[in-house]
Parts: sequence; structure tokens; C-alpha cells
Amino acid sequence: MSAHDDGSRADAGTPPDLDALWDFTDPAASEARFRALLPSARSHPDRHAELLTQVARAQGLQRAYSAAHATLDQAENLLHSAGPRTRVQYLLERGRVVNTAGEPEQAAPSFTAAWELARAEDEDALGVDAAHMLGIVLPPPDGLEWSHRALALATSSTDPRAQRWQGSLLNNLGWTHHDMSDFEATLDLFMRAASWQDAHGTAESRRIARWSVARTLRSLGRVSEALEQQRALHAELTSARQEDGFVDEEIGECLLDLGHAAEARTYFAAAYAALSQDATLARYEPDRLRRLHDLSRESGVQSK
Repeated sequence: MSAHDDGSRADAGTPPDLDALWDFTDPAASEARFRALLPSARSHPDRHAELLTQVARAQGLQRAYSAAHATLDQAENLLHSAGPRTRVQYLLERGRVVNTAGEPEQAAPSFTAAWELARAEDEDALGVDAAHMLGIVLPPPDGLEWSHRALALATSSTDPRAQRWQGSLLNNLGWTHHDMSDFEATLDLFMRAASWQDAHGTAESRRIARWSVARTLRSLGRVSEALEQQRALHAELTSARQEDGFVDEEIGECLLDLGHAAEARTYFAAAYAALSQDATLARYEPDRLRRLHDLSRESGVQSK
């Protein structure tokens, strides 16, 4: 269960709003939008270089790593005429391509340099981005420290673009602490994320935040509370004629924990029907899908 701004600006003196041009679910279409702006930017080296960094990011997301680095080489040749924001963007995207290609440790120096330049130039949003990437590429405890540093900057900044990071950072930190079995800290982070989403998020992001709180309650052994909250989400989805396999899965897990295996099977079946269509789960969590399939057909399988 991610990736925000006002409209694109295309006048000669103002850079386009890069966030508004992004659709992270379709990097090829995003690349095309950035490329369409390149001809009009060629007489503005700063804008040209910044657009090239986003083309490279889109290429990296399409696993075209050599092409992405070649595009960043073009951007690098323009940096002598670029401002600090574009230089930070270049460092971020060089690091991101390296990381996406599977070399996180090699990406860290680019993100560190991006952080230092962003902080020196009061580019809070880019500084948050750099710190959050260091949280991803560095192992704990360093990575965790950087993630908390990103959250601290997003929380204290007066830049709305930096502030908008809070929801996703709280969510990511919550799952990091959950993976560490630090469930009390997880619950605190997810409750903060839910409060932030209530104030700023979409209907979907609010549901995801509430789901995460309920999931953590199950991890804490507060299964009846977790079940009550998942059932409330299920009722809302049903009223809106929507489904969510993750909600069905959790209701099944809670019922199984509480000894209601027969009732749980109905929810596991619904979860399997929905989540087996998820290509990411099929690729990375086949055991999870296999378990759902088995639980939908027989009782007595141990809960987890």
C-alpha cells in the first residue's frame, strides 16, 4: 500500500512544476512529458538540466540504466550554468539511478552531497528527499537515523513541499520499526501518520493509515481491537462498492487468531481472489499468496 502539486508552468522565466508532471505508476508517459518540454528549454541551461534529471529518473524507473546515466551526463555538462536547486536534483537522480540499479552503497555519496548542498541552500524539500534516500540505502542504525532526520526536517520546515513528505515518512518509519518488532514505536508512528492523513490525505491514504494502525494492534496482541477496526474499514469499502484484499486478509488473520477458522476462510478466499492479481505480490511474496490460497480451503493452519 505512494507517489504530488499545483499546475505545470511553462513561461520562459519560470521552471515547470516537476511534481505535477510525474506519474510514478507510468514512468514512460512521465518521460514523454519531460521530453516534450526540452526543446523550449534549450536556451535556458538551468531549466534544461533540471528537465534532463527527471528524464533520467524516468529512464531509471524503466530499468534503462545506461540511458539514464547518459542523460545525467548531458545534465552534468550544463551544471556550470545551473543554480543550486538543479545541482541538488542532479545529485539526487544520479544516486537514485545507481540505487535502482541495485548498488545502494555506491549511491550513498551522491545522496550525502545532495543533503549537504540542499541544507546549505535552504532547499528543505530536496533535503528531505536526500535524507529519506539515505534512510533507504544505508543499513541500520545509520539508515534509521537518516529517516528520522528526514521526518524532523519535514516537520519543522515552513516549505509546503517539505511538509508534504510527512505522511509517507511516518508510514515508512512505521514499517521499519515493525520489521524490527518494535511494535509500540510502530503504533505511535502509524497513529501520527493517521492524524496527518486525516488532515491532509486522500480517502485512500486515510484508509491505508487506519489499516496500518489496525495491523499493528494485531502485532501487539490486541486482536479484538484490530478486528473491530478492520471490520469498520470493510464496511466503508462495501458501502462505497469497493474491495480491498489487504483488509480481507487482515480480517481473516484476526479471526484465525481468535479461533474462528471457518469464518476466516471466507475472508481469505476474498483476499486471495484480489491479491493474486497483484503482480508485485506474485513476484516478491509468492509464499504469502500460497498461504492465502491454503487458508481459504482448510482450517487448522497456524496464524501469523
